[in-house]
Amino acid sequence: MKFTLRQLRYALAAAKHGNLTTAAMELHVSQPSISAAITELEEVLGQSIFVRQRGLGISLTPFGRTVMVQARRVLAEARTFAEINANAGECVGELVVGCFEDLAPYCLPQIVRRMQESCPRVTVDMREGSFDYVGKRLGEGAIELAITYDLGLPPNTQCTQLCELTAQVLLSADHPLAKESRVSLKALSEHTLVVTDQVHSWQHVLDLFSFYDLAPAVVHRVRTFELQRSLVANGFGVALIYTRPFGDRSYDGQALVCRPTEEKLPTHSIVLAHDQRYPLTPSAEAFKELAVAWFAERPSFASE
Repeated sequence: MKFTLRQLRYALAAAKHGNLTTAAMELHVSQPSISAAITELEEVLGQSIFVRQRGLGISLTPFGRTVMVQARRVLAEARTFAEINANAGECVGELVVGCFEDLAPYCLPQIVRRMQESCPRVTVDMREGSFDYVGKRLGEGAIELAITYDLGLPPNTQCTQLCELTAQVLLSADHPLAKESRVSLKALSEHTLVVTDQVHSWQHVLDLFSFYDLAPAVVHRVRTFELQRSLVANGFGVALIYTRPFGDRSYDGQALVCRPTEEKLPTHSIVLAHDQRYPLTPSAEAFKELAVAWFAERPSFASE
């Protein structure tokens, strides 16, 4: 035999008032119903919860006081579950969104701000990290959605394309190649190539050169996209990039230029990823719509 939530509610009311009749009046049930529920609960637990004193009502035993503490917790959890069920079709609760770290500063805050405006009862937990971090957390179920590139994602991932990107050569404004309308990989390979130290990023870039039997003269790896842009803008090298955020300037304000490549290189996509084994919550669906709309409004985010 197992205890029921009804038994816990009745016992708590009796403990609160110290009187079965008063507890019954509060719960709008009969006094025998309260008495029977308490007896059933004591039988389940194998010990007395209350001391009955004729003419003086009831009081908790030491064991009963311990039981009532746990009963309050159990009923509180039950109410939480009931609220979740009642709000199953609504945008409420917490939504955990991951984002590749180089994309996060440019898109995540603005999309989340729109989410707060349209779904004020949703709390968005934003988590940024590397390709490996985002992919791992998505596969573990630690994040429900992820804004990232279509690279290094785990099995069972379903992607919604947010933006298609073409490769661009990134140069300082005064670089000799900046005068060209298009830049070949051969010309680019004669200069120091600055790449971001993300395994799916730098390896892909080097593979593009290898496909044409080329290799950059020097490869310089950096941790962040912003440092890559700043180094290029200040004349420390050139870069082959896919993401072109707003404004052709580096983090420190130096001018940059982008040029298309002579070669037709593979495209990449920024995607909104989720684990297809689990249906999206209403909150996740709402975020998805907002993310798609945000990227659609910003063609300048993609390379031109």
